[in-house]
Amino acid sequence: MIPVALGPDDTRSWLADAVVAGDGEVRETADAEVLIWTRPDEADALATTVAEHPGIRWVQLPWAGIELQVDVIRAHPERTWTCAKGVYAEPVAELALALMLAGVRGLGTYVRATSWLGPQGKNLIGSNVVIIGAGGITESLLWLLEPFTCDVTVVRRRAAALSGAARILTLNHLDEAIAAADVAVLALALSPETEGLIDRRRLDLLGERGWLVNVARGRHVVTDDLVAALQEGTIGGAALDVTDPEPLPDDHPLWTFPNVLITPHIGSTPEMARPLLANRVTDNLRRWAAGDALLGVIDLAAGY
Repeated sequence: MIPVALGPDDTRSWLADAVVAGDGEVRETADAEVLIWTRPDEADALATTVAEHPGIRWVQLPWAGIELQVDVIRAHPERTWTCAKGVYAEPVAELALALMLAGVRGLGTYVRATSWLGPQGKNLIGSNVVIIGAGGITESLLWLLEPFTCDVTVVRRRAAALSGAARILTLNHLDEAIAAADVAVLALALSPETEGLIDRRRLDLLGERGWLVNVARGRHVVTDDLVAALQEGTIGGAALDVTDPEPLPDDHPLWTFPNVLITPHIGSTPEMARPLLANRVTDNLRRWAAGDALLGVIDLAAGY
């Protein structure tokens, strides 16, 4: 059986069950060759644990984003590192679709209203949608969008085909893609190259008809530029599951706009995430035992 440590604590019985299902055995960290880390915000503790236990050969991280752990991973290239990319794709894509529909149909205005309003909004059906990023969330969202007959452009790092997209553009064509969009969805990993990707210039390209939907990371968007664009009415609106800063302070101006929808980073709730992560852990442990390729191996050059 594979000796597996759960860190920074081993109190999650559902995760221990996933280890057993993958032919593993929960052990003390000093005796383990695999470490399953459960707290993405505790990078310092992760660094200490890995440095003090050279017997750990593979580390499984709990979320798709690795921006908090990049320095630890870079300091220990001798280990195999995997993250949960692709694990939560379906629930996050489902939320993205909900935010898209709520935004373009004007639900933000209606749910805040205290009297009968006139009609507003437009169809998602047949609209021009741009999705920035081409990972599991995008793959799931493309599938969900099929009944809406949208004209979907995917913007990604490399020009490789993706089922369900009308066209694939690389990041150097991002401006032209945004300028043609009714809805622009951010579903990409955060890296130094993508931080602040959506600034005032690109918000202006999106224009008065365009909605911005962010289910990726708050720092993809320059928040002050977004606030200014909303104040001046130069974009249609924004639907945000992530913000910068996060949590968003109670007095932040983003809360005040009728054409802004905010959800508190719940694309995948703990209740949704646990069985999905458990399945990934079980699958990867079986792969590890068989010498097969692991799912979610981290590519530092790509940032995920």
